[in-house]
Amino acid sequence: MIKKVLIIDDDADLCLLLSRFLSKNGYETSVAHSGNKGLLLYDEQQFDAVICDYRLGDMDAKKVITALKKKDPNAAILIITGYSDIKTAVEVIKLGAFDYIIKPLIPDEVLSILSRLAQSKSDNSYSSGQQSSKPVSGTKNAPNANVYIGESPAAVFLYQQASIVAGTNYSVVLYGESGTGKEVIARAIHELSPRSKKPFVALDCGTLSKELAGSEMFGHVKGAFTGALQDKEGTFELANGGTLFLDEVGNLSLEVQATLLRVIQERKFKRVGGNSEIPSDVRIIVASNENLGEAYRKGKFREDLYHRFNEFSIHLPPLRERKEDITPLADFFLKQSSAETGKTIEGFDNSVLNIFLSYPWPGNLREFRNVVRRAVLLSPPGNLVSIQSLPKEIVDYHQNAGMYGHDGDSKKSNHVLLTDKDALKGAASRAEYDTIMNVLQQVNFNKKKAAEMLMIDRKTLYNKLKNFQSLNQS
Repeated sequence: MIKKVLIIDDDADLCLLLSRFLSKNGYETSVAHSGNKGLLLYDEQQFDAVICDYRLGDMDAKKVITALKKKDPNAAILIITGYSDIKTAVEVIKLGAFDYIIKPLIPDEVLSILSRLAQSKSDNSYSSGQQSSKPVSGTKNAPNANVYIGESPAAVFLYQQASIVAGTNYSVVLYGESGTGKEVIARAIHELSPRSKKPFVALDCGTLSKELAGSEMFGHVKGAFTGALQDKEGTFELANGGTLFLDEVGNLSLEVQATLLRVIQERKFKRVGGNSEIPSDVRIIVASNENLGEAYRKGKFREDLYHRFNEFSIHLPPLRERKEDITPLADFFLKQSSAETGKTIEGFDNSVLNIFLSYPWPGNLREFRNVVRRAVLLSPPGNLVSIQSLPKEIVDYHQNAGMYGHDGDSKKSNHVLLTDKDALKGAASRAEYDTIMNVLQQVNFNKKKAAEMLMIDRKTLYNKLKNFQSLNQS
């Protein structure tokens, strides 16, 4: 149970309002208007949670967290942050903060976070340096067990951004190459939001003609046009109370954009051919391959609509920039594909994982998932996925250009790959290499953890990897 809450903020009005609101909802509160006074109060009393503003007169939240964690490693700390502080506030999560509360404060969001904190404590899943209310990554902690975000620094930061904006009602623009998982992130934002129990509706604007866009978004009445044989609900009606995801929104015509802007501003719309106004309460997330800011400057996208959407933007990294996620993603897709096909596949041959790590994945997650699904389908039950189950173009790339960067230049790949010449160096060297690479893949290429598992020091591990690399270059 969360009963006693300490509020640390140098804004006396905010402290008063937050204290009154929490008291009305059954919490006992104490207030401190500086970091030092907050730390003294924490020494004098026992608190179940601390709500601390990021910017204080005498210190910032990072110093408060560090001091509180020294006093109590399991201190549960929530940070109040403004929009402009978000990137910096990500750092406090690494220091052990449990979650963020974004200004302006939304009362229901504060209660929701405290409720999740209480649940986390009751499950014994919260400990020092770990935030579990809005997990940063991994299938075990994801809001949807069918979604895997990743463990690399880029993936962790991506999920933290999604977690931050989820509790607000901001519109969000998602940028990224095709196949980077924009709809996955949109669903994650929805499932982490107060709207999670309401519908999530996705619409691919890239496939809509100007004539069909109005009907798909706003619905139509019977007889509105040729072929309108009955009334139809549009996506705005279907998503009411929830989240509407508009993929490839930049492809909408300027005429449809104008209609969309009016609906967003007025929060009501009419079906095509209809006269009745229908109220609209949706949170909008849009996605685009191109920068919408550049699109409006070129006259391809309405500037006013761009600013309506661009309350918060997230850039999704391509798979080639998050190589640490490839091995765990391969395992995740393997489990999914095994369940789909009803086949038990033991894992991947080391040579297959090496190919996965060297390939640039121009189709990103979508391409990767399809390659694994195909491989599972072609692999005999009970066996490892072998090179024979991979598409020819991926194997050819590995054989012809696997030692080079994805752009075809002469830079060597960061991942060590053995050539046929290495096999001549001796079976012992090959066995040692395989062992080291297996361990590295198990720990997502965390060299410190790998060295501990191999019972060697990190310097020795680095030297061995350097030797393997020099063999490849010789």
